[in-house]
Amino acid sequence: MDVLVGDAKLRPGAAGAVTIGNFDGVHLGHQALLEDLSARAAAGALVPAVVTFDPHPASVLHPGTAPPLLAPLAFRLELLERAGVGAVLVVRFDKARAEERAEDFVDEVLVRQLRARLVLVGADFRFGHRRLGDVALLRTLGRQSGFEVGGVPLVDRRGPVSSTRVRRLLAGGGVEEAAELLGRPHEVRGTVVHGDGRGRLLGFPTANIDVQADYLVPGDGVYAGELALARGAGLRTVVSVGRRPTFYDSPSASLAVEAHVLDFAGDLYGQSTSLRFVAKLRDQETFVGEGELVAQMRRDAGRAADVLAAGVLAEPERRRGSC
Repeated sequence: MDVLVGDAKLRPGAAGAVTIGNFDGVHLGHQALLEDLSARAAAGALVPAVVTFDPHPASVLHPGTAPPLLAPLAFRLELLERAGVGAVLVVRFDKARAEERAEDFVDEVLVRQLRARLVLVGADFRFGHRRLGDVALLRTLGRQSGFEVGGVPLVDRRGPVSSTRVRRLLAGGGVEEAAELLGRPHEVRGTVVHGDGRGRLLGFPTANIDVQADYLVPGDGVYAGELALARGAGLRTVVSVGRRPTFYDSPSASLAVEAHVLDFAGDLYGQSTSLRFVAKLRDQETFVGEGELVAQMRRDAGRAADVLAAGVLAEPERRRGSC
């Protein structure tokens, strides 16, 4: 896959079948659009190309309230390549770009850089300054510039599939429902760092994951998941997300993402990892003492092993609210 930045253009002689969007998460709705794009590109001997933006426009238009990302740029590019995209143009989004007229965006990006012959967008697509551009305007500009425009209906899974909906589910701990919309378990990436070592003393050593900036971490809870090392298979894991209320009674305590890898002995410090959330096991809770906590951790490990071995999703255990 060719990744184009700045003023880069498609290779000489190539023309694009293009779609435009943030593509955060590359969820099932995105995947359906990309499948359609690839099929039409193949029929017309075109390059299936995506225009995406970095940083996320919300971080420029609404700083301080921009959502955490399902897939920051590097991961997003991986997902787009897996989906069969031939070229991605990464457009830097800044205040100047936010004020750009829809007509100028089409002339610069679609016509000059990607030599578009086909543009596919969702039925609710908006673009340009103040989002004044829509599918109707895009069709008008397409007739003038020599490209066809197609609108793709939204994918519906008991409601429209959207990145916003996936984020809302994950924030509430709904990793199973989010996976249905993503077409895969939600994943975060980070490096294993030193923690306070308490898990090892309790007989449950944990890898403390320093999650990369911008990734959306699911809501507080205990999860069954997989931890994958670089170029390695996924390891069965119990993941705790929260502020360790048994040991820290302040709501301002730092958020910890801790992974206990089942049936594993080894040194993970400093390693880059991918952590996938498969099923929620229970909410976070405060335990009276270490004995009660250890007993619950054993139950968590057993349930996680069962869930991951069976390939089915567990109903969360509803108790008082963790380790």
